Amino acid sequence: RRAPADIRAAADALKGAAKPRIHVFIATSPLHRAAKLNMTREQVLDAAVRSVRLARSLCADVEFSCEDATRTETDFLLEVCKAAVEAGATTINIPDTVGYATVDEYGGLIEAICREVAGERDIVISTHCHNDLGLATATTLEAIRRGARQVECTINGLGERAGNTALEEVVMAMRTRRDVFDAATRLDTTQIYRASKTVYDIIGQRAPLNKPIVGKNAFLHESGIHQHGVLANKQTYEILTPESVGIRTNNLVLGKHSGRHAFESHLKEMGYTLSEEELLRCFGEFKVLCDKKKV
Repeated sequence: RRAPADIRAAADALKGAAKPRIHVFIATSPLHRAAKLNMTREQVLDAAVRSVRLARSLCADVEFSCEDATRTETDFLLEVCKAAVEAGATTINIPDTVGYATVDEYGGLIEAICREVAGERDIVISTHCHNDLGLATATTLEAIRRGARQVECTINGLGERAGNTALEEVVMAMRTRRDVFDAATRLDTTQIYRASKTVYDIIGQRAPLNKPIVGKNAFLHESGIHQHGVLANKQTYEILTPESVGIRTNNLVLGKHSGRHAFESHLKEMGYTLSEEELLRCFGEFKVLCDKKKV
């Protein structure tokens, strides 16, 4: 917060830290200014500058955020961000606090701030997106494409209300589509599944079955057409491998949509080699069983 006592307490807590940073913020949108802060634009601007100056006097690395940035007037947002940089901020964070922005709107905002605020200076532009409309990953990736170089995200997308940007989705999208994103991370992606499972275990939950990257079904194939394709070449239906995120498992699920190729492949893995006649009879019995058991 912008309270001087909080900023000083943060600085005291960081003594001895290897890479200390103080992150200060204030809401800038008309709604927040009127309903929450009871402050004018001028008062918000002054408070932002004073808090950044104090933080910079105590720490060389200062991040500044405009809360509810995506519902803030663009001219005022640019004014506050420029003032924060002049006061000593080294990172400017643009939160989509309530997940309000469309992908193009957020990308355009980031591009404008990179151009108008950072310019040629060594200022990092950061994203912080919420998932209220299910767009957090998309808006974050568009921001990266348009110049953002820091992403504030969480493992499994956990966070306030519908959650924040999911780390695993952004990282694997960047890795899979290197042709689109001119940026990379230093993450060891083979630890993603382990980290995800650890977090879910801590909070006593399980990943939704269809959760991208880490969900149980993310690399499973039940449709016969899909199974045939995967057996021939995994890239037909897998744009990234389970191993790349630390998952090592058989990814073919036998169910009522499965075809003979997958059924026969499983039998061979179990040590059975059947004649054509035996295979047809067993496959028929298997299909009957599938109407009683899902998998």
